[in-house]
Amino acid sequence: MVEQTLEIFKRGSKILSVLQDEKRQQILVLLCREKQLTVNQITSLLPISRPAVSHHLKLMLDAGVLSVSQVGLERYYSSDLEDALDWLKELTRSLEEDLENKGNK
Repeated sequence: MVEQTLEIFKRGSKILSVLQDEKRQQILVLLCREKQLTVNQITSLLPISRPAVSHHLKLMLDAGVLSVSQVGLERYYSSDLEDALDWLKELTRSLEEDLENKGNK
């Protein structure tokens, strides 16, 4: 069972890695509150430079916790946590099973 849990951890390592940064956490929380925002809007709401916001958004897109849509010349970013939450639920279930099995030994 522990091997299964380790495999689940590996699948989510990119999510965990990208979300350990405080600036990315701030951006994600902001995007969870707002429906969608542009880079300029995010920059105006947080004490992060525009290039840094763009960099963080790219990493978060690559990790699958954001989505982006193009409207004219603007790119609008929004939180997209469904897959990450499904992974977290799977990890939680697996860890709970591991703990139950430990108690039964």
